[in-house]
Parts: sequence; C-alpha cells; structure tokens
Amino acid sequence: MLMTQVLPILDHIVTSLKELAMKPAPSDIPRALLTVEDVSVTYPGGHTALHSTSLRVQPGEFLVLLGASGAGKSTLLRSINGLVSPSTGSLLVQGLSGQTVTRHNLREHRRRCAMVFQQHHLIGRQTVLANVLMGKLGARTAWASLWPWGRADKLEALAVLERVGLIDKALERADTLSGGQQQRVGIARALLQQPRLLLADEPVASLDPATAQSVLTLLHEICKKDQLTALVSLHQVNLARLFADRIVGLRHGRVVFEGGPQDLTPAVEADLYAQPQLQAQPHAQPQAQPQAQPSALADPDSPYLADPAPPSIPSRSPSTTKEFQPC
Repeated sequence: MLMTQVLPILDHIVTSLKELAMKPAPSDIPRALLTVEDVSVTYPGGHTALHSTSLRVQPGEFLVLLGASGAGKSTLLRSINGLVSPSTGSLLVQGLSGQTVTRHNLREHRRRCAMVFQQHHLIGRQTVLANVLMGKLGARTAWASLWPWGRADKLEALAVLERVGLIDKALERADTLSGGQQQRVGIARALLQQPRLLLADEPVASLDPATAQSVLTLLHEICKKDQLTALVSLHQVNLARLFADRIVGLRHGRVVFEGGPQDLTPAVEADLYAQPQLQAQPHAQPQAQPQAQPSALADPDSPYLADPAPPSIPSRSPSTTKEFQPC
C-alpha cells in the first residue's frame, strides 16, 4: 500500500529532474550584446526622426539596417554611438559598467563602439598611417596625446593596414587615394580601436557597384573572423541579401520589417521603399478669361493670315500740281 503511494511521487521527481537537466544554464543562454529599448529621437524643431524603437543585437551578428533616405537609419546608429542624444528610451550594452549607457560611461562606450562613416572623415593632408592611428585617440589620456606615437602603436596600425590591403599606401597622403581606398582607411581606423561593436553608416553609398561589393566583402570577412558584431546601414537591397545575417527595415522612422534575407520578399521590398502619396489639392474654379483675339495659326483660312493691303496713295490731280520754274 505504501509503495503504491510512493512510486508515483518518485516518478514525478525523476521526470522533473530530467526536464531541469535539459534546460540550459543561465550562462548558456546567449545574451544580447546591444539592447535598444524604446529609443526615439525628436529634434528641437519638433521633427521626429526616429519613433520608439526596440532592438536586440546578438554577439557576432552582422545586422543590416535597410531603408530609403530619411528612413531613420543614420539617426538610429548615431543614437547608439552617442552622437545624437535619444529623446526617450535607453541603451544596454553587455560588459559596460552599469550596462546602461549614460553620460558617465559614454567615453567607455565609445571606445568599444567604432564608427565607419559614409564620407570617410579623413584628414586629407595627413598620411594614411596617421589617419589610422587616430583610432587609438580614445584610449590615450590628454597628457599622452601631446607626445608622438610610439613604435608599438605604429606597428599595430601597419598590421591593420595590411589586413585591408593598403600597406603600400601607408606613407601616402589620404587625399591621393580613391574613394574605395579611403573607405578601407576608415575601416582600418575603426579596427584599430579593437571594438566589440562596429557601426557603419552607409559605408558604400558613394562607391560604384563593383567597389561597393568589394568593400563590404572585406568588412564582412573581418567581422566574421574576429567575431565582431556589426550594424551596417545600406540602400542596396542586393547587398543586404548577400551579406546580412538579419535585416531590419525602417520606413519614416519606424521599424516595419525584421527577418532574414530569405524573408525579404519583393512585396516587402516594395512596401519598404514606397513613396508617400501626396494629398490631392482641390482644383480652383476656372476664372473667366477675356476673349482673346483668334489666333491666325489656329485657322489656316483665317483672314488674319492674309497679307495686309498696301496703304493707298492718294493720286495727285493735275490742277494741284505746281511746276517749278527756274529763277
């Protein structure tokens, strides 16, 4: 009698232990490297560039922000990097002191969060090596920045230049490089920070299609090899499908799509890039116009096409004609 009561209890305990063993430990559950919680940006003029947006970015993910110009991609990236202060919401970064980004740990956050800009932002009269070394300024103190770069810093910068294929351009002026080469310098400068998060704001928008794919291929390979998390904003749908692990589509400051490249159907793409319809204006009532003179060109038989009659010359009567006699 006692055994019949105990056995079901034992079976329940064994089943519970098996289910508990199958559950992953808290340390095994992947934590998001970056969590965007209800972030919005409204400028002083009242224009809302980014409505309330929430997003989770996993470590090692290559995430593409896709959308037309003015969709809010750049505003979202700049709010993550602290270049734009969010009007509402918060940013949580794994490993950051306090986790939430505030003005007290913003410098630390920026050291871990590198940025690649569309317009490169290079100093043209400086050498390529000097521009790449700017990536280490955030890790130097104000006193140390007064001294020249050390040998170790230069060797580290040269190693990064070799990764992007520009080791032979290290001592050339930055303004002598092509657009694609200048963007590679920008990538090298960002990599020298040794960031955990890489933000790229339309890095290939000003490049031709072949160079754009070459630059993105390089960036994607480096991120995957280094397990570097990347957020890249793009206009080109074909490049987003080719390189993205996940795509987030924005339209008019709102997230309207989130999924894998295979989920970006032609219908979703058309909706993402749809132009706003202009409201039809009421037609004004036509006003009575003064009757115009009929056009001669409108009617080939118009009398206005006829040659005007020559002016009549009054004939002189003989009686009124005076003969001039010589004096």
